[in-house]
Amino acid sequence: MRAGCSLAASITGGDVRLIKARFPGLPVVTYVNTSADVKAESDVCCTSSNAAAVVEWAAREWGVDRVILLPDEYLAKNVAAQTGIKIIAWHGRCEVHERFTAQDISELRAAHPGLVVLAHPECPPDVMAAADFAGSTAALQSYVEEKRPGKVVLLTECSMSDNVAANAPDVDFIRPCNLCPHMKRITLEAIYDALAEMKTEVTIPEDVRVRAKLAIDRMLALPKEKPRAFATGLPLAAVEVV
Repeated sequence: MRAGCSLAASITGGDVRLIKARFPGLPVVTYVNTSADVKAESDVCCTSSNAAAVVEWAAREWGVDRVILLPDEYLAKNVAAQTGIKIIAWHGRCEVHERFTAQDISELRAAHPGLVVLAHPECPPDVMAAADFAGSTAALQSYVEEKRPGKVVLLTECSMSDNVAANAPDVDFIRPCNLCPHMKRITLEAIYDALAEMKTEVTIPEDVRVRAKLAIDRMLALPKEKPRAFATGLPLAAVEVV
């Protein structure tokens, strides 16, 4: 029950309502790492894999040149740089990814010549600029499986890095990853107990469930595309953080 998410905790449905009142008529794209209450106030959800594509779709669908993308500030900045669309962002961050720095990359390269640096788009823009490749977990995994770099580091959560490494035993993984304390609180044993004993049930008001599901369904209805890489070394784009 102590497991949570720094991104989900950074914003509430009330916050989203205030943002919409300040920027009427703009579509609200919300990252899946949010509560049902926040999704219910949103127009469409996104993942790190499809964030750029969903923002482009929302701008076209609403006929606007600005899109609200919540709650990850760094994902929003990286999507803005990737798409050229002006983004209204929120000051939410992943406590795992925000700890990586460009200095970390410099030190890793000095210690491991020939190292290929892969970064997740929840990392700060200076990290993205210093990386060799950036993308969602799926995109990072595809890169490793297709390119088979001799030596690689994934700037993301440790468990995600472990999953990619399991499929590429011939690749040397350098592991300065950061642990997510919340993910580590979720265990198979706890899941089993919850299902076997039907305990720690979460209930959601019906009106919230219906509206949150609409935002998810809109995302799922969009054409599927291969996880898009985030270009590295791009200049910062127009982002207003509220």
